[in-house]
Amino acid sequence: MVRNRPCCTVCSGGWTGSSGKSGRCRNWFGTTRKTPIVSSGSSARTTRSCGANSCTNTRPGCACESARAISLRATGSTARAPARAEESATVAEVSVEIRNAVKAHGATLAVDHLSLEVRRGEFFSILGPSGSGKTTTLRLLAGFERLDQGDILIEGRSMRSVPPNHRPVNLVFQHYALFPHLTVFGNVSFGLEMRRLPKEEIRSRVASVLDMVRLTPKQDRWPAQLSGGEQQRVALARALVNQPSVLLLDEPLGALDQQLRQDMQVELKAIQEQVGITFICVTHHQEEALTMSDRVAIMHQGRLLQVGSPQEIYEAPASSFVAGFIGVSNTLRGRIARFNGTTCDVTVPGLPTGQAIVARPSAGAGVGSSVTLVLRPERLHLSNEVRVGGFDNVLEGRVSKAVYNGSEMQYLLSLADGISWKARVPNVGEGQKKFLPGEAVFVRWNADEGVVLTE
Repeated sequence: MVRNRPCCTVCSGGWTGSSGKSGRCRNWFGTTRKTPIVSSGSSARTTRSCGANSCTNTRPGCACESARAISLRATGSTARAPARAEESATVAEVSVEIRNAVKAHGATLAVDHLSLEVRRGEFFSILGPSGSGKTTTLRLLAGFERLDQGDILIEGRSMRSVPPNHRPVNLVFQHYALFPHLTVFGNVSFGLEMRRLPKEEIRSRVASVLDMVRLTPKQDRWPAQLSGGEQQRVALARALVNQPSVLLLDEPLGALDQQLRQDMQVELKAIQEQVGITFICVTHHQEEALTMSDRVAIMHQGRLLQVGSPQEIYEAPASSFVAGFIGVSNTLRGRIARFNGTTCDVTVPGLPTGQAIVARPSAGAGVGSSVTLVLRPERLHLSNEVRVGGFDNVLEGRVSKAVYNGSEMQYLLSLADGISWKARVPNVGEGQKKFLPGEAVFVRWNADEGVVLTE
């Protein structure tokens, strides 16, 4: 018998098992997977069997040999050693890469030369309105659509000639497609049984994911006996039990009511962090994308407009379309008149003569540049007082409409020259000033509370 040797640089010898048996790593499933580390040595080998992806032991008897066999059998993949150290580093950092992808439906480009990278272990959302190409992109990743041009790489391997059933991905649909004649346990175990895995392994893996999604007490129930949120978790468990490299989610919370959707946003993100695999979610719901995602991609008419963290997308939109699609925004169109150090003066048609808006210019803007100033409603400060210090800008207006929305008051404001803005003011207590329709107000904000776009 050859003794198994510790071989994982992250797990520090977390492999178990003995020669001739299925070795496993403590990072294999059900615990938080750590940041991948791959040796740059020429003899290094990347294995998909452990969340660490960091086997550097090439000697016989390494437990990764048997553990890797389990992973490859589960995914239907074939082993491929990286040819160069640079490739190893890329595989370690990037889970999915889309290269100049093009997909046409008739004369319409559903996906128009799309290129993006999704990092391993992140929750990545593709957000856009109907017809933006986000669902087509997801279908291309799953293999349900064929590329007209470009390539898709998953874990460094081209998917152009790989059929859907051989791709290391699983897809969770908006309508969960549970088998009504199977119990919760039967639905989750179905894919493993089709691959004829050992019964003990099936029971172990199904038990792990049911515990993770908190459905162990209901494993013998039928889908019709479950709530919408429970059915959603069964569909998620059925996908996770296959241990895919990437989990694809198509509007996963679209069939749930508002309160349950908000609860599941937090739960879905927690599950993703626990299993540590890459999630790619397609949605048109802005709140879902901002709440769950590590990064968000905004698509429109088949093109990628911006990729960034939820905060970057919201606070620094790259275009007026992104600003208007993510949340609510107020806009002013004008022209840069002069620069004052780190700020600039923007003249806006319709404002009183000599009045300019003080703003922080974007890169590349110059005197005379046409710009759009974007301001979020929650950045505006309202008062009845003429003289209030500490603000760079003030406009006079009138309240057109006041709406009580529980945690906040929402105001529709009429400003100069027919300009209409929205303001949001948190409800903080009994003595808070509330403005009435028809009431005159002063609207104030500082230069760094707006975004200047040159389009």
